[in-house]
Amino acid sequence: MRRHLPGTILRALCALLALLTLASCALGPRVRTDADPAADFSRYATYAFYEPLAMEQSGYTNYLSDRIKQSVRREMEARGYRFDPEDPDLLVNFQGVIRERSDVYSIPRSDVHYFYSYRAQRYFAVPVWYDEARVSQYTEGTLTVDLVDAERNHLVWTGDAIGRVTQRSPQERAAAADEAIAAIFREFPYTAGSAQPPATP
Repeated sequence: MRRHLPGTILRALCALLALLTLASCALGPRVRTDADPAADFSRYATYAFYEPLAMEQSGYTNYLSDRIKQSVRREMEARGYRFDPEDPDLLVNFQGVIRERSDVYSIPRSDVHYFYSYRAQRYFAVPVWYDEARVSQYTEGTLTVDLVDAERNHLVWTGDAIGRVTQRSPQERAAAADEAIAAIFREFPYTAGSAQPPATP
């Protein structure tokens, strides 16, 4: 015989699932990528930074863009790409965008309603379950890295890291940017001079 879960247990499980979903989001940014299917990545072995960088449109650098450059160089060189500002095969561009967001969600709540029974001549307490809507305001940051074919000035690969901005100090923001760059490049499947992603052991 199939048994249905009581409403209280079902609602508790739904609330637990929501908490686990939020916890998994807090582990790091979500990443999305896109690539030009016609791009031949075996042609690319060197790189430099796009000028002017999208994050430096004001004409000067800052501590955050400098930190991101260091992180990009670490990731590119770990994949065999050589920094060559004179004759690069790839140009790396990056940009950060901050937006205010709202989330609407519901949480299970309970209350007690009292009903009078004329037959029993007394009041009975009846539990009532309902969902209460809540609105969460937060700041969302998106860090985008573009790889551009230098000869054609054509985008061949892009990656976004998207997450909530909770960092307050410059050190925390720099560390979060470093984490975002690492997360983006974990989804970049190529190495210098190779058109095939490395084999998974």
